[in-house]
Amino acid sequence: MAKRITDSTPKTDGFRMPAEFEPQDKIWMIWPERTDNWRDGAKPAQQAYAMVAKAISAFEPVNMLVSSAQYANCRNQLPPEITVIEMSTNDAWARDCGPSFLVNDHGDLRACDWTFNAWGGLTDGLYFPWDKDDMVARKICELEHVDSYRTNDFVLEGGSFHVDGEGTVLTTEMCLLSAGRNPSLSKGEIEQKLCEYLNCSKVLWLKDGIDPDETNGHIDDVACFIRPGEAACIYTEDKSHPFYRQSQDAYHRLLKMTDAKGRKLKVHKICCTKEPVRLGNFMIDKTSDSIGRPAGELCIASYLNFLIVNGGVIVPQYDDANDALALEQIQSLFPDRKAVGVMTREIVYGGGNIHCITQQQPAISSDI
Repeated sequence: MAKRITDSTPKTDGFRMPAEFEPQDKIWMIWPERTDNWRDGAKPAQQAYAMVAKAISAFEPVNMLVSSAQYANCRNQLPPEITVIEMSTNDAWARDCGPSFLVNDHGDLRACDWTFNAWGGLTDGLYFPWDKDDMVARKICELEHVDSYRTNDFVLEGGSFHVDGEGTVLTTEMCLLSAGRNPSLSKGEIEQKLCEYLNCSKVLWLKDGIDPDETNGHIDDVACFIRPGEAACIYTEDKSHPFYRQSQDAYHRLLKMTDAKGRKLKVHKICCTKEPVRLGNFMIDKTSDSIGRPAGELCIASYLNFLIVNGGVIVPQYDDANDALALEQIQSLFPDRKAVGVMTREIVYGGGNIHCITQQQPAISSDI
């Protein structure tokens, strides 16, 4: 039976969050259907999610969560090797509402069940209600018979941080210090929470993300760890590009940083799209429960929002002139993995990308 732990922390109990580049057991995803976020009844987004799931399944198992109304459609769109599980949700962002899994040195698995409030709650959240999404982590943990640490007093999303598995966490001030998450906590208190629940000893702060109006600047569009002591970061020298300022600032900040082990970070550049991606004049439902998505709105199309899996890296593609270059750059960073591009414009139209819609469950060894 899975327990919810509220009287201890992972650090106290000897659990840590492993890096994404460590061995994985499976990937979790959630099927999209929300018509006030996804265009044309969410059908194009569903096709894109299916392509991402199929690409991942070539490397490791995928579990797809789906509502009862969409179960048959989802099941028929996915190959039999992808497991489809009925579960109610508010939208389809497994990275942010799913559990952040933890391991210890004895081959045990636990997870963090962060309080989720749709990226800002009633202050600047993206939809209401979010109660079903806030229960996703607990439900996944019960399915997996995994004990979880519930942070009733701390709002966080999985896309707002990256860890190197060796004591370092990377995040942005724009996101974690935003008014809609933990306004009663100081920066130092937020650092303490991160270190206790991820079992880290050093927090590296970048200033801004590239999506202030969506997630308040999640790190997973900007920078990530690719191995101990090394990070990748978006980069452009085109001063007219909408991500120019943020990418330059993040890159140069990272160059000056050292990790929890005292290593000066080696920082690799990942290009931005040649042309900004923007919403077209799409058919998207307008409701009082979510923010609008007007035509012409800038989409957060970042090649950095890739997912590392066992033996592979699943990379966003946008039908942009820089697609091949980005895939080449990312492949060069992972010589022991295969970089696979997937067309994800339809996902970015909804506000995220491959990393945002996936959550990895680490592999554990009972032989340790």
